[in-house]
Amino acid sequence: MTNRLFKAFVASAVLGFAAPVAATAAECIAPANPGGGWDFTCRQIGKIMFDIGAVDQPVQVTNMAGAGGGLAYSHVVNERNDDADVIIAASSATTTRLAQNAYAGATADQVRFVGAIGADPGVIVVAADSEYQTLDDLVSAIQADPGSVAFAGGSAVGGFDHLKPLMILQRAGFDDIRAVKYIGVDGGADAITQTVGGFTQAMTGDMSEIVGFLQADEIRVLAVLTEERVPGFEDIPTAREQGYDVVAVNWRGLYVPRGISDEEFASWADKLQQVADSDEWAEAMAANGLAPFTMVGDQFQSYVDGLVVEINTLSREIGVIQ
Repeated sequence: MTNRLFKAFVASAVLGFAAPVAATAAECIAPANPGGGWDFTCRQIGKIMFDIGAVDQPVQVTNMAGAGGGLAYSHVVNERNDDADVIIAASSATTTRLAQNAYAGATADQVRFVGAIGADPGVIVVAADSEYQTLDDLVSAIQADPGSVAFAGGSAVGGFDHLKPLMILQRAGFDDIRAVKYIGVDGGADAITQTVGGFTQAMTGDMSEIVGFLQADEIRVLAVLTEERVPGFEDIPTAREQGYDVVAVNWRGLYVPRGISDEEFASWADKLQQVADSDEWAEAMAANGLAPFTMVGDQFQSYVDGLVVEINTLSREIGVIQ
């Protein structure tokens, strides 16, 4: 052994035995460019995890835009399947696209959904002067004459806004869902304008899109699609309490690689629960118009599994997928 190699060996031995091994920093992949919901999820949740001591190093954020989240999904499934140090931002759009085979053959069971800790609640809205006073009124009108009610929404045909009223109608036993009129426009504000202007009879969207119109008394919210009434909007009834068991929110959460262990999955669920319980997260939700929606671990995985099946079925029935 040369003198140089010997010194290198001794140095490495000293470092190996004397120096503490640094914990690997976690990485959060935001499947989009900076800005927007997925980037917010990674940066806020990652920052709070470190601030409250759930992780011992700052979480690195990697932006991986492409294919509406499909590029990041493929990367995790094919290259990071057993990496316990990576978490990926997700939302209702993730599960909708998986249910509709928008990720080129990828399926929801190729990853594990670890939890959601905030959401933009879904809503069903009519104009303030609408003849429909309750959700029952609206559903009854559609059952009697499907062509009498057209919905406007900010997503394309087959998107989550389109599916929300269809879920409600299915709970009412209405199965001719192709007869339900839906007009996809460019965002929630345009959808409300269509409804307030009388071009459509109802709007389907998210709470964050309608607050200004509600405060201006231009609309009536027939239902919020959450488990419980939304703080600050306690006078708006849920669909569930009106007899329609539908929870449809644009949740903000995470998934992890399928190949990690149950213990590693549970550890991420615990870290996410710590964020959900923190004052820091409560402040972040208030500042960004999110409502409480905490569901982590196996409970959330079961929720996602059911949602994917329902969206897939509805999407086939309306012809979005074959």
